[in-house]
Amino acid sequence: MRVWKIIIGAAVLAGAVSAAGVYVFDRNGWERDGGTAGAATRPPAAFAMPVPVAKVVRKTIPIYLDYPARTEAIRNVTLEAKISGYIESQAAPDGADVKKGDLLYKIDPRDFQALLEQAKAQAQRDEAALDYARSNLTRGSQLEKNGWIDKDTFDQRTSTERQATAALAVDKAAIRQASINLGYTEIRAPFDGRLGRTRAPEGTLVSAAGTALNTLLQLDPLYVTFSPGEGDLARIEKARASGRLEAVVTIPGESGVEYKGVLTFLDNVVDHSTGTITARVTVENGKKTLLPGQYVQVRLHVGDQPDALLVPQVALGSSQLGKYVYIVGKDNKVEQRFVSLGATEGELVAVKGDLPDDARIIVGNLQKIGPGAPVAPMPQTPPAQQRPKG
Repeated sequence: MRVWKIIIGAAVLAGAVSAAGVYVFDRNGWERDGGTAGAATRPPAAFAMPVPVAKVVRKTIPIYLDYPARTEAIRNVTLEAKISGYIESQAAPDGADVKKGDLLYKIDPRDFQALLEQAKAQAQRDEAALDYARSNLTRGSQLEKNGWIDKDTFDQRTSTERQATAALAVDKAAIRQASINLGYTEIRAPFDGRLGRTRAPEGTLVSAAGTALNTLLQLDPLYVTFSPGEGDLARIEKARASGRLEAVVTIPGESGVEYKGVLTFLDNVVDHSTGTITARVTVENGKKTLLPGQYVQVRLHVGDQPDALLVPQVALGSSQLGKYVYIVGKDNKVEQRFVSLGATEGELVAVKGDLPDDARIIVGNLQKIGPGAPVAPMPQTPPAQQRPKG
């Protein structure tokens, strides 16, 4: 009885298989293998992954070279006294922005005022002696002609007049020197800039031996110094030879703040140990928001790339063979195209590769697809229309 049950079950199963047919999967999809009863019945088609797509863009884009850099003051001087004396007052406070010629420090001028007055008094005395010597010489010349005085006496009067003239010249030089020293009692700004912290408060005895009073830095304009590699040197030289090589300086972490500048210096030697060359950009700093020694980024505009092919950076993939993008190919199946990268412009990057102008670049769900996979393209949603997460 049990044997008959097994035989009957096998016959029923064979009949069902014969009626439904056998399906096999090859490169053309599912096909029925034998039988006709189930020819109209096929397994469901493979799932097509929805993917956002974007079009490629062709346009002329600027070519930039970016470098880390440091700001540097064009002029940085240590204020020192030319004469010895006590600091009488500090006219400008620490950290003040001053103009050229502004009074910064004043040294007690009384000793130097007295020396000037002494020099002037000596000049007055010697001028009186010169007047007498000239009058005496004039009288002697008439007496010498009439024979009333001898030749030696006349020569003495001539010598006295010349000595008095020389003495007066010395006095005038002493007056100028005393006036200069009196002027040194006022220490003024040699250029527009910003003071640092004072090292000689009021009452400090300073000397001409080199007592530092303060530092003065020029803040506008500023130097921005950086070190491009020798591989970029030819491109920089070419751009510089064609005219003004403009630059933009930014502070890391501060978006929207830019400082315009121009490349003004390129050293004449490449450092053999680092393979770099020292370069310098001069930037305007009218608001004085940049300070010397600050870390910044400098971007040089070295040219333009016409007819560049741009794709979104988010569409880029990477493998051992290089960078690639996925595009929607024939029958809405994924095709992989390898590309080489160029300059970036915002969220786009210039690429070179086998990409048609009407290519639809897949920019989402990249981890869920591969070459040959069926996809359902849908337009990419602009960032302004995307819903916030959360």
